[in-house]
Amino acid sequence: MPNGLIDDASLRVHPEGFAIALTIPWYRSLWLSSVTTLSVTFDGEEVPQGDLAFELDGIRYSIAELPEKSDVIWYLQAHPRLIARRDTPIGLGETHDVVIHGELRLPYMQIAPGQDGGPGLYVPNIVHQALTLTATDRDAPPPAMETGVAAPPTASEADPLRLGLTLYSASAEFRAGWFDFDALLDRVAELGIGPGIEIVASQMVPTYPVVSDDFVRTWRAAFDRHGFDASAFGANLDMGRRRDRDMTPDEEFEFSELMFQGAKKLGFPLVRIQSAKPELLRRLLPIAERLELKLAYEIHAPMGPNAEPIQRVRETYAELDSPLLGFVADFSATMHSMSPTLLRAVRRAGLDDEAVQRLQDVWATDASMRERQDEFIGYLRARDFDPGRLGSFAHLAFNMHGHVDPHEWSEIMPQILHVHAKFYDIDENGQEPAIDYPELVRVFVDGGYRGYWSSEWEGHAFAELGEVDPLVLVRRQHDLIRRSMRALQPAS
Repeated sequence: MPNGLIDDASLRVHPEGFAIALTIPWYRSLWLSSVTTLSVTFDGEEVPQGDLAFELDGIRYSIAELPEKSDVIWYLQAHPRLIARRDTPIGLGETHDVVIHGELRLPYMQIAPGQDGGPGLYVPNIVHQALTLTATDRDAPPPAMETGVAAPPTASEADPLRLGLTLYSASAEFRAGWFDFDALLDRVAELGIGPGIEIVASQMVPTYPVVSDDFVRTWRAAFDRHGFDASAFGANLDMGRRRDRDMTPDEEFEFSELMFQGAKKLGFPLVRIQSAKPELLRRLLPIAERLELKLAYEIHAPMGPNAEPIQRVRETYAELDSPLLGFVADFSATMHSMSPTLLRAVRRAGLDDEAVQRLQDVWATDASMRERQDEFIGYLRARDFDPGRLGSFAHLAFNMHGHVDPHEWSEIMPQILHVHAKFYDIDENGQEPAIDYPELVRVFVDGGYRGYWSSEWEGHAFAELGEVDPLVLVRRQHDLIRRSMRALQPAS
């Protein structure tokens, strides 16, 4: 997914001067308070901040107001207008040079909590684009999807793992408006993917964090049409929703309870939780018991089952001793190399061969994520390379790719309630080039796991929109998993 606010169809005619149709530069919806900075240069002249207005759902905000709007969501599929006053409005078909700079922070990706009641430190996302654009009055049409994909192998009762996907896999295409919710599920069914369907609530639910009755009706109609099964509901905890401070413990509880209620309305048996603070879990367990929901904390890169923070979660689980508590195993934690998809993205952002090799060398060390980030960012600065040119990649390269031994999953297998079958690519040999799927299948089958493997293509974080068809890749990954499962079965 391009780390961009604009694309080739963004420049729009407007009676006040011109407008820019914005795309959220992330894979999930964000609060307007996530936006720190927005500036525009038009034909070489910077537009004064006072001449800019951010218009979302018919309501205008000044740029200075955005950091205070912690109660307004910028939904993933919304394309607000950045309106610029100009003495002479531009005309349809005119060509202009546009430079846009945006700085955001990701309110659920906390690097460090706030001190003495102040705000915490969060992963930033910096966007800087310079494009020559032609003024238009409409969105670009979506491209045709790949057709002629062979039907999947027939499912067998002997297959030990259940297959599905998280709709997160089509983040870029959903964000761009190539699919609405119904069309996305139709495409999943057309390719023979499923039956398990997982969602990230902050991505798919237009009224996030509330699940509306209208969305429930849409959801149930699609599931009845295709025979899908609700597998996991991804709940984020937007600790940095407000700019002046982190969430209080009461706000964490209230926000989480709201997520649980939404999951129940949609028929999910499991919620992927983002926080396993002992005091929060103690308060949430009675809610989970009443709603009959399992709670699974995600073990995600760069951590594995034996990382110190995960050990603390395991200790909390032992203390609370509830069968509703467990883990989501995310295979980003157990990669043997960096994804070629990521390496292509950082090359596009300007890294040369030496820098790309240094990135891989730093990644392969046993230093902490923060230490590796700091070392690589320091290296870039020493070469007079602005880390901001990489957007969030200077951070995400390390917290999205881990290199823990896959066999560590065996140590907590009875507590693994759901699997994110993370992948970035499927090569010409039908393999994932950075993750050993045949070995992971062996570890989980031998360990007795019999739940869902939810395919999670995260290449959208690094690939250009339209570079690949992610749902076709999910099908190919399902084929890989099926081959790996069946290779373990004795010949009849």
